[in-house]
Amino acid sequence: MATRTVADVMTAPVVSVTPQTSYREIVDLLAEHGISAMPVVGPDGAVLGVVSEADLLHKLALTGEEPQRRLFERRRRAVARAKAAGDTAEDLMTSPAVVVRPGASVVEAARIMENEQLKRLPVVSGNRLVGMVSRRDLLRTYRRSDEAIRHDVVHDVIEGMLFVQPPQIDAEVVDGVVRLTGATGRRSTAQIAEHLVRTVPGVVDVVNELTSEWDDTARRERRHDFDAEVDGPQRPRDGTLDMM
Repeated sequence: MATRTVADVMTAPVVSVTPQTSYREIVDLLAEHGISAMPVVGPDGAVLGVVSEADLLHKLALTGEEPQRRLFERRRRAVARAKAAGDTAEDLMTSPAVVVRPGASVVEAARIMENEQLKRLPVVSGNRLVGMVSRRDLLRTYRRSDEAIRHDVVHDVIEGMLFVQPPQIDAEVVDGVVRLTGATGRRSTAQIAEHLVRTVPGVVDVVNELTSEWDDTARRERRHDFDAEVDGPQRPRDGTLDMM
């Protein structure tokens, strides 16, 4: 089962600008290509920052206000004011840029976007720009057909990892939701099956209807309780009481 990577879904080649690109040129490029942001790239191909519609909007939002920084002004407001006065990509961009590697999984890229509250990430190999990945690109993972998802679940997970054949464990997929049916010897196996199926690209959710003959998860929890450390004399493995 192949894990989908950023390289599988990223957009390449990328529309980019240099630090000297003018405000007007940036506006024209965004409109021409129907995009909302572009990386700013140096002479060596390294990503210096990202300039977005939000960066450009400060000039319009702060029109008519005094350009001087006010006393005790919040940093966010000061940054907005500085960008409103900017005329080139170097003045307008958000830097340093948060980037991602082409070999990173789509899950890792999604987590970076969520944690950093970003809509897109430049993709770099070494220090050079090789692509751009957006939220929309990552969501392509969920556009796989139910047939393709079921094939991976049965072939890669049920047969390839759990080493059983349908109908002992089987899968039905509707709108990306996988329903697991059948039986396993141990409850832990059913839990492992659900976990593995959730990693299959395109799976929206898993309904685990697997039955089990033996709930070994409860036994592990009890054993964990018995192994917990307690105050006072401990009983060695030979059964004698250690009073030292």
